[in-house]
Amino acid sequence: MPAAPRPERYVQSDYHDRPAFETIRPRRQVAPIVVNSPHSGRDYPDRFLKLSRLDETVIRHSEDAWVDEIFARAPHMGLPLLRANFPRAYLDVNREPYELDPRMFRDPLPEHFNTSSPRIAAGLGTIARIVSENRPIYREALTLEDALMRIEGIYKPYHKTLQTLLSETLSRFGVAILIDCHSMPRLNRGNDRSVPDVVLGDRYGTTCAPVLMDTVETVFAAAGLNVARNRPYAGGHTTRAYGRPQYGIHAIQIEFSRHLYMHELTLQKHRGFPLMQQLAETLLAALVRFDAIALARTPHAAE
Repeated sequence: MPAAPRPERYVQSDYHDRPAFETIRPRRQVAPIVVNSPHSGRDYPDRFLKLSRLDETVIRHSEDAWVDEIFARAPHMGLPLLRANFPRAYLDVNREPYELDPRMFRDPLPEHFNTSSPRIAAGLGTIARIVSENRPIYREALTLEDALMRIEGIYKPYHKTLQTLLSETLSRFGVAILIDCHSMPRLNRGNDRSVPDVVLGDRYGTTCAPVLMDTVETVFAAAGLNVARNRPYAGGHTTRAYGRPQYGIHAIQIEFSRHLYMHELTLQKHRGFPLMQQLAETLLAALVRFDAIALARTPHAAE
């Protein structure tokens, strides 16, 4: 069994002596898998809360709450885990670095910024305008300096860390697999059993080998969960940016329905939470057993 994991913490600006994000490395990485939890952060800086019109409960509704804890066994199984401590409402690293809504800022934005994507229209850019149910976050317009502080100070170091983990993994094993971990609101609150409990995203077959998607889907289906591919979530910026099967890097986005493990309004865990932890461990164990050498030799549609 791998020895105890080692945390690596990154501290910046609003977080002072607190880590904005952490890499928890195993003493020895046993398989070409990197686990990423970018939206489960729940450490809200005081300055940010003062800028917000929302209370400390409502502002948390954009979190992928507890996903980092669902996958917390990864380092003990010999797999590195990168997790955000900053919340998604503060900074969303699953967007382009400069995907910003100009209406949110006092200053004009530089021309090279992406100011017109569908995500911005929905209020969910790199710095979000809203949380769930279309609730505005901020009391007043922000400064461009504030945005750049978050992007240059946290976003870019976060992605540099993720790229390093994948590059090291690729160098060591000849292949790298990114598991990008998220949660989603319950898609249907009725009794429609065809509604997915889990959505797997590979950008419609372009970011990972089909056999890898099949393996992940089989684990969830065997647990009795309904699994969908790419609808309604095909994978965000991270999946799209890092998934390059032709170069040996495979990326899958996983979205769990939150009702499986917590009460969505209160964010309190319920009795399904330990079952989701066990399921995540089962998934990672299956991926550890996966024949990565064969994967490295497999031709892919994305080539």
